[in-house]
Amino acid sequence: MRTALLRGLPAALLTVLSLTTGTPAHAAETVPLAEAVASLSLATESHDGYTREAFKHWNSGDDPADGCTTRNEVLIAEAVEAPAVGPRCRLTGGSWWSYYDQTTVTSASGLDIDHMVPLAEAWDSGASAWTAQRREAYANDQGQEASLVAVTARSNRSKADQDPAQWMPPAGDVHCRYTAEWTATKLRWDLTVDDTEHAALNDLAAACPDQTVTYTHAG
Repeated sequence: MRTALLRGLPAALLTVLSLTTGTPAHAAETVPLAEAVASLSLATESHDGYTREAFKHWNSGDDPADGCTTRNEVLIAEAVEAPAVGPRCRLTGGSWWSYYDQTTVTSASGLDIDHMVPLAEAWDSGASAWTAQRREAYANDQGQEASLVAVTARSNRSKADQDPAQWMPPAGDVHCRYTAEWTATKLRWDLTVDDTEHAALNDLAAACPDQTVTYTHAG
């Protein structure tokens, strides 16, 4: 399970990716952000047939024996100050740092668990062709730090299903990190980008010349 300590690491390390489902691990690759963006596959997006229910979540998480869903496992892992874990994984106390808007949150109920690449965007970018099991794995992916992020409900709902051409975190100094984590997630799951998204990512990468992306393929 992830630890809160990892949240303080640079974005290049936060995007280290690995599967936790028993699939053989792939070697991690680290490349400059611009190179990572250039390696994304271009395709026209299609929203046909999308339903949020196509991505089963939250499931029993990485440790089914702990009685916590993926949501609560992420909250426990990302806490700056650990919450108390009660019966049925009820969380009380604790504090979290929402990096999108640089806000401290002191109640788990004030947080959403954001899918770095939203479920609808994933569907539009290739997940519509996946099996139900692969979509469930995507929706509950704790194998990399960036896949699921505890952030304020306000910032998550502002983002909604938008890609970086349409929305970026309110805190401008995290844009390089966010772009790297978005790109790493797309590469991890072999998701495509459309022309507008690709152009935006290229512009963002040009503004972040020292940013790198480390990722492994989900297989």
